[in-house]
Amino acid sequence: MTVALDLSADPVDLTAALVDIPSESGQEAVLADAVERALLAQAPHLEVVRSGNTVLARTTLGRASRVVFAGHLDTVPVNRNLPVRREDGVLHGLGTVDMKGGDAVMLHLAATVTDPARDLTFLFYDCEEIDADRNGLGRIERELPEWMAGDLAVVCEPSNGVVEAGCQGTMRVALRTSGVRAHTARGWMGVNAIHALGDALRVLADYQARVVDIDGCTYREGLQAVHVAGGVSGNVVPDEALLRVNFRFAPDRSPAQAEAHLREVFAGYDLAVVDSSPGALPGLSAPAARELVAAAGGVPVAKLGWTDVARFAALGIPAVNFGPGDPTLAHTQQEHVPVEHIERCAAVLRRFISTRHP
Repeated sequence: MTVALDLSADPVDLTAALVDIPSESGQEAVLADAVERALLAQAPHLEVVRSGNTVLARTTLGRASRVVFAGHLDTVPVNRNLPVRREDGVLHGLGTVDMKGGDAVMLHLAATVTDPARDLTFLFYDCEEIDADRNGLGRIERELPEWMAGDLAVVCEPSNGVVEAGCQGTMRVALRTSGVRAHTARGWMGVNAIHALGDALRVLADYQARVVDIDGCTYREGLQAVHVAGGVSGNVVPDEALLRVNFRFAPDRSPAQAEAHLREVFAGYDLAVVDSSPGALPGLSAPAARELVAAAGGVPVAKLGWTDVARFAALGIPAVNFGPGDPTLAHTQQEHVPVEHIERCAAVLRRFISTRHP
């Protein structure tokens, strides 16, 4: 299947074209092929490299600073929300929010801004919506780390067209309890492992989440049970039970500090960390970040959730989220983005990368 993209087209039309190329995680090849062909044919001022189903492009103009733009090409599975449709100034369809609107803005700017004030890098990567070890950006970090380098990273995830600074960290833990099996008719002869989770569930129900202000951005932590498992049969006292908990923590905590907090909260339980990812501090003090905020107008807000800004922050690169669409609509059947969001983000980023500062 060969698909042609016009990168000079209106970013709204380009968004619609991207949405109509299915690209569920692990199945991005057709879209990656189209992006690569379009960049090679329509952006001769860029160096273009392919790594799996990730497409990389950059300028090499010798500017004093470099900005890295990152956007993932994959989507969650289709949910009766393709093909794209446009109604009353709104685009509806899978990926309009997360995040083909942002990808379209990046592609349009990559092809049409040929003399930027800063050197630019564009990363269009695969497998962001699934297991972290398959994330294309992680592969680039390992195999082509020079492509991640810059003075600011802008992840064009949906942010309602405002600068969302940093992101929360995330940690999943498993609490396990053990008991003794017995017939439920003689339950007093056993020890119920599910009942032993009662104190942990009460702790979760009563938990008071911490609210933290960092550089004027308010991060609200959260601790939620996300899975409970246990039971042997309808007439057997269970001897094993499992409770999985997700902790979203402010970026002033390290993963080690987050784990220490959870071990204190669930003292007495067998707790094991399943996985974790650090958060990212706002990074708004970087000159390029301040200039983006000025170009966007408004007041930056905290990113409530985890995004790949954390990968850049871990490398010492300030990073923010900025893109079209309401993030609360991501992964829903009702995904839609106002045309005005796409147009405004394109205009803001064009102004940001084109304005020369003394």
